[in-house]
Amino acid sequence: MPIGEFGGAPPLVAEGSPALTTPLYWMYEMAHASLNPARAVTDATKILFQNPLNPWTHTEFGKSVAAACELFERTTRRYGKPEWNLPTTEVNGIRTAVEVRSIWEKPFCRLLHFDRKLTRPLRNPQPRVLIVAPMSGHYATLLRGTVEAFLPTHEVYITDWADARMVPLAAGRFDLEDYVDYLIEMLHALGGNIHIIAVCQPSVPVVAAVSVMEASNDPFVPLSMTLMGGPIDTRRNPTAVNNLAEERGIDWFRNNVITKVPFPHPGVMRDVYPGFLQLNGFISMNLDRHMDAHKALFANLVKGDGDLVDKHREFYDEYLAVMDLTAEYYLQTVDLVFVKHALPKGEMTHRGKPVNPAKIRRVALMTVEGEKDDISGLGQTEATHALCTAIPNHRRVHYVQKGVGHYGVFNGSRFRSEIVPRISDFMVSAANTRLSLVAAAE
Repeated sequence: MPIGEFGGAPPLVAEGSPALTTPLYWMYEMAHASLNPARAVTDATKILFQNPLNPWTHTEFGKSVAAACELFERTTRRYGKPEWNLPTTEVNGIRTAVEVRSIWEKPFCRLLHFDRKLTRPLRNPQPRVLIVAPMSGHYATLLRGTVEAFLPTHEVYITDWADARMVPLAAGRFDLEDYVDYLIEMLHALGGNIHIIAVCQPSVPVVAAVSVMEASNDPFVPLSMTLMGGPIDTRRNPTAVNNLAEERGIDWFRNNVITKVPFPHPGVMRDVYPGFLQLNGFISMNLDRHMDAHKALFANLVKGDGDLVDKHREFYDEYLAVMDLTAEYYLQTVDLVFVKHALPKGEMTHRGKPVNPAKIRRVALMTVEGEKDDISGLGQTEATHALCTAIPNHRRVHYVQKGVGHYGVFNGSRFRSEIVPRISDFMVSAANTRLSLVAAAE
């Protein structure tokens, strides 16, 4: 699948025996399998020392043994995909049940709808929002707080990207162009009258998808697009993450982090950037902090501080749940976004045609950045405004949230109290402007 002058996705590692091309993934699987007997003994020991009939349970020694067993179990566990755990929301002061339904599906993604079971019709329709979750290692449930914040006042949809190791090889490849195609198909499936929000990594493909749709005068373009902490132009205020990509170059990533999915996963022999390598990178960036957190967990388990233990479990159950990315998608993203800066240079293409953000004219634009973002530096997302020259000034907004880092751009108390209201107001304004333009045209 060609990407203009760049000739398509970078070639994958040389074909050959999986024992030669993917030893790291196979060794990882064998290590997990070898730990099963130890995990079984640890689980039995934990149950023994948590049994109220065991006199040791109520001693410092017994509590320490049970705490050590839980730490061993948690540090050797493979964390599965978390649940959404959003059974209800409050709409106009009324507690309302929420059903999560898949309304569109392809091999590498599902489109989920958080269907609010309203007991009475709303007096005024609320904005419909498509949240594009990052496909960068964690599951879409990382945006649980984002969804929860929008649910009371919006009709919410979200992209639920698939774990590449769970997609059979027969389903074909998935690269950055396919990503853009998926977004366009989802917008068509939703039938227009929708706002789109890109959280971090999806900012580039969202701008590309909207540009392609505008160039073809597609009637299903979104009313507005909001980009949050996205790497539109990583040449601006580059971070350690950006510098690493440029210093290493695409060949280093191709030769050092790409591997094949081993048996018995459904995606066996698929070329991927595995989740466990990504997790190693996440943790190594702040190793001391994670070690301190687990020391605190041990101490809180012994003390019996249930609230702090539950907070630790909730955070790390999400943080340690990672998924594999297809190699072609990962390498294209690194190459085009972080090394060649194809979009801001005007060199990005889709299916052989130029991606030109200057074609965007009917879609309002909002960019949001965090003052202390160490992943997407200040100015990287704002750069979108310089590319989308056809959008009138009164239909574009840039906002910098003081005192937050990357995660705080889409989650946390300041996100809920300061960012969400601004995005909501922006959406209402964008929709009203579109309606007035339609009325004038008629």
